[in-house]
Amino acid sequence: MRVALYARVSTEGQDPEVQLMALRAHATQRGWQVVEEFVDRGVSGAKERRPALDRLMKRAWAGHVQVVLVWRFDRLARSVKHLVAALETFRSLHVEFVSLQEQLDTATPIGQAMFTIIGAMAQLERDIIRERIKAGLERAKARGIRLGRPRVPVVAAALLALRDQGLSVGAMARQLRCSRSTVRRYLAQALIHAAADQDREV
Repeated sequence: MRVALYARVSTEGQDPEVQLMALRAHATQRGWQVVEEFVDRGVSGAKERRPALDRLMKRAWAGHVQVVLVWRFDRLARSVKHLVAALETFRSLHVEFVSLQEQLDTATPIGQAMFTIIGAMAQLERDIIRERIKAGLERAKARGIRLGRPRVPVVAAALLALRDQGLSVGAMARQLRCSRSTVRRYLAQALIHAAADQDREV
């Protein structure tokens, strides 16, 4: 089995060898061939882009590795969502994933079960966030709070005057400090009211 090792330290002073030594020993114990070691030094786990991790994913997509071995979940993933996405990618590429500290090995039935549980927890987290947002919006509506982008009060007469001056919709929007869609909406209403006033005068 061709295995890639991944280690990450968040500060330059930390030594990734602590992680790598354990990973090499595990690979040797299982008779795996270490094809490459990927190390991100001084990189926060919260960052989306990590040079070594990006190279590792490219090697996996190219079919150069069969197993990805890490010291702990948080060395690889910045969140549960990120972990599930990475594991889904590895599974689609037929690449196994092993985390020493959590004793997760997706090549085993227990590892597959743990992966299913992790995925379910990530989905639960998304559902809880969605429900909280929905409940917050409903409470705001119940209190009479207007949701969405606040409307800009635009005087109909001013719009008609600007239009008569030959200004474009964009120019009117800039002068009145509102969006073009707002200008179009209020301008249409102003024209309707102006036509109605003319009809009444006739």
